[in-house]
Amino acid sequence: MYELQVEGMSCGHCVGAVTRSVKEVDEAAKVEVDLATQRVKVESSAALADIAAAVEEAGYPVKNSSAA
Repeated sequence: MYELQVEGMSCGHCVGAVTRSVKEVDEAAKVEVDLATQRVKVESSAALADIAAAVEEAGYPVKNSSAA
């Protein structure tokens, strides 16, 4: 399980874009986005760096990330 602090998310479109970016790296990933805290939890077998890079490429800056 990974947790990322992601800036710039404010609506359902943002949730969809972030979720799609993670699923491009790992189709089977489970993604939970909390707009209020700007946190994204990801359950995936892919590398954290790959997931963070995909979110960044989607246009959402990752300020912090960790493996839980």
